[in-house]
Amino acid sequence: MILRTASPEEVVTLLDWAASEGWNPGIEDAEPFAYADQNGFFVAEKKSGLAAAISVVNHCPGFAFLGLYICRPKYRGRGIGLKLWQHALEHAGDRTIGLDGVAEQQANYARSGFVKTGSTARFEGAVRPQHHVDIRPVTNADLADLGGLDLLANGFLRPRFLSGWLGDTETRRTMVLDGPEGPRGFATARLCREGCKIGPLVAPDGDSALRLISAACAALGQGAAILDVPEVQTGFRNTLVAGGWQITFETARMYRGEPPAPGHPETLFGVATLELG
Repeated sequence: MILRTASPEEVVTLLDWAASEGWNPGIEDAEPFAYADQNGFFVAEKKSGLAAAISVVNHCPGFAFLGLYICRPKYRGRGIGLKLWQHALEHAGDRTIGLDGVAEQQANYARSGFVKTGSTARFEGAVRPQHHVDIRPVTNADLADLGGLDLLANGFLRPRFLSGWLGDTETRRTMVLDGPEGPRGFATARLCREGCKIGPLVAPDGDSALRLISAACAALGQGAAILDVPEVQTGFRNTLVAGGWQITFETARMYRGEPPAPGHPETLFGVATLELG
């Protein structure tokens, strides 16, 4: 068995695996994923083909994020996934590592030093697509300001990821909420294998978050959305439920090392992606 870095072409394959697991990745996720850290995707290769995969993406000198941990069904139970896990963690060095883990794997993650700090719930619901006078499409000139808002919401820098993620494509649109002194929030909508996901969603308050969702959906012509909402947003979660949104999936946010300390965690209404944070 060979443990090695995945090629950009193989990242596409890994996302196909994720789709087969029901994780519903975005149609154009592979390029911004690989751009975030070209050395952050790993595979275990047997003579018969790729057996397992994982990503440990180094976002900045102090923080990395783990995801896409998949072992193909016919190779499970042989210790292949664990060996790849241990190999990939070395890529992060002494960085804090975050992950969003499903309930059945949390005990395994804890054995590797990961500690639960919160949870994320996936909401799905109908949206009334609507344009708003203070919400507009992103421009290249916005990237520094949006990176600052993202830092305050999440507590860590991820410039390479955001530069690839926030740019408009045929299946992805980012909308910016303007204020008197510049951008106050933003939301990225992307078409996925099924439906449309919103994330990141950063806003000064719940009403602004809802308006950003409607504007982002309007930009892609969508009437429904999928949103991964942090546990801290209790009031916003209640608003979504009252509006008919359904919780369809939950994960635990876990860290190995000192967790990030965002300046304004209350502004994060939707996680960008459970794979890269």
